[in-house]
Amino acid sequence: MPNAELTSIHLYPLKGARGLALPEAAVEPWGLAGDRRWMLVDAEDRFITQRSFPTLALVSATPLPGGGLALAVPGQDPWTVPAPGPGAPSATVEIWKDKVSAVSGDATASARLSAFLGVAVRLVHLADPARDRLVDQRFADPGETVSLADGYPLLVTTTDSLDALNALIAEGDHAAEGPLPMERFRPSVVVSGTGAWDEDGWVRVAVGEVTFKVAKMCGRCVVTTTDQRTAERGKEPLRTLSRHRRFGSQLVFGQNLIPESTGTVRAGDPFTVLARRPVEEGTLPPERV
Repeated sequence: MPNAELTSIHLYPLKGARGLALPEAAVEPWGLAGDRRWMLVDAEDRFITQRSFPTLALVSATPLPGGGLALAVPGQDPWTVPAPGPGAPSATVEIWKDKVSAVSGDATASARLSAFLGVAVRLVHLADPARDRLVDQRFADPGETVSLADGYPLLVTTTDSLDALNALIAEGDHAAEGPLPMERFRPSVVVSGTGAWDEDGWVRVAVGEVTFKVAKMCGRCVVTTTDQRTAERGKEPLRTLSRHRRFGSQLVFGQNLIPESTGTVRAGDPFTVLARRPVEEGTLPPERV
């Protein structure tokens, strides 16, 4: 794939909120700089996402210098949230099965987001991704950490695979829902020129001079059925993935990545597959060793 390249870069400063496209981004050991350092939790201090609150897709979050956020929701004036300062109250919050120490954000922001979502939520900030949350050790090396992303530092998807998926959607029962845009899959980085489904066999890849381990295929959930512009839900792509992209118990699209090095990635950077494994159709590749 001599012409494969990085097509776009996407940041999600507030977990579950609308993504932000960037021309370049710094890669840190736990993900893109500024990615998913903020999160909303419920009254039990458990994380919330578009899985239960699809209207989170209508929340716009932009990172500010110093770690703060600029927030906007329909029907309200935009506002800014500063990064928590020294001495801000902290609490243990839950994301999946992980317990993470997080710092409480601005109370006014929490109140405004609660009013928009119709449920009491609290805005929290992950102060130190270098120590607080380990990547699943079945797929990572000891000490590798992740921010408030679902499980892995980055997610890569390919335009060729999306084209192939949209062709399959066009043949199915819910063809009117397609073609779907890449934003449905909430990737960190998107590459083109690879060939459809080539990512199934990747083991190590490089974007420019930054290298990554490919941890595992990304199992997809109901969030992919949510229009990121309207928050409305449909049947696709899960209906088509269930018929054509079922690996074991998971419906998959994209690959989870763990950085091997740091640096800056830029749209247009060359994309290289450094190592790969053979994959039999319909089977889950073995875990990375």
